[in-house]
Amino acid sequence: MAYKTIFTALSSKRQMSQIDAAAALAAREDGHLAILCLGIDHSQAGYYFPGGTAYTVQESIESAMQDAEGLESLVRQHLASAADLRWSVETAVAQIGGLSGLVGMRARFSDLTVLARCYGPDAPTDAEAVTEAALFEGGCPVMVVPPDDTLAAAPRRAIIAWNQSNEALAAVRQALPLLQAADKVEVTVIDPGRGGPERSDPGGALTQMLTRHGVRAEIAVLSRTAPTISDELNRRAVEIDADLIVMGAYGHSRFREAILGGATRNMLEKAKVPVLMAR
Repeated sequence: MAYKTIFTALSSKRQMSQIDAAAALAAREDGHLAILCLGIDHSQAGYYFPGGTAYTVQESIESAMQDAEGLESLVRQHLASAADLRWSVETAVAQIGGLSGLVGMRARFSDLTVLARCYGPDAPTDAEAVTEAALFEGGCPVMVVPPDDTLAAAPRRAIIAWNQSNEALAAVRQALPLLQAADKVEVTVIDPGRGGPERSDPGGALTQMLTRHGVRAEIAVLSRTAPTISDELNRRAVEIDADLIVMGAYGHSRFREAILGGATRNMLEKAKVPVLMAR
């Protein structure tokens, strides 16, 4: 398996760095980069005076169309000199309620979605909805890239955040091309439960499966000493100089993670290296 169709979506000029990351990965994988420039209508028709709704919605849609066309123009200028890259760009306008279906349909027929972090001071308002649409509606693995990371080189060392969940295993399967190319892969198990299906050999079955795929994998069982799992993973990535984290996404409901926090949300906000997520 290889990443032959790589998808990215942007709704703001501040996200242009993710174009560089997605383009570098597509060129490295000899794949096609599909770019979606979004114009998003945030108008809420029910809040306007009678008779004013039609005018307001029309103005909002026209503004969204201009935003999308402006982004497309920037993308075309940005990639004009990329002679070794196969790419396409399209624009689309959607109301915020229809964003999931629009992004999900494009992601569904892609091998990998590349997006910038969707939390933080520089993240656009709609970035979280785009990330979740790719994961849930599109069923597509998502590579979340921190600022200033261009994915120019293949990962040398990778961490698999292994907790025996279906989501984590799905992420491992989707990340196989990157794991096979890495020099070293660590199956990182943090505070494994004694009653889990792997019992006294946490990560053993996964490591055996990876080895048969040609992945140079080893196991590290760690005690949790950081406040959150994401903090522990980020610290471990720094310790072993990892340049990729592979993990399952949204083991809990999105609502619970939005209100209470969770490993997925925390990692999307704090990740210091690229994170490949799937579910």
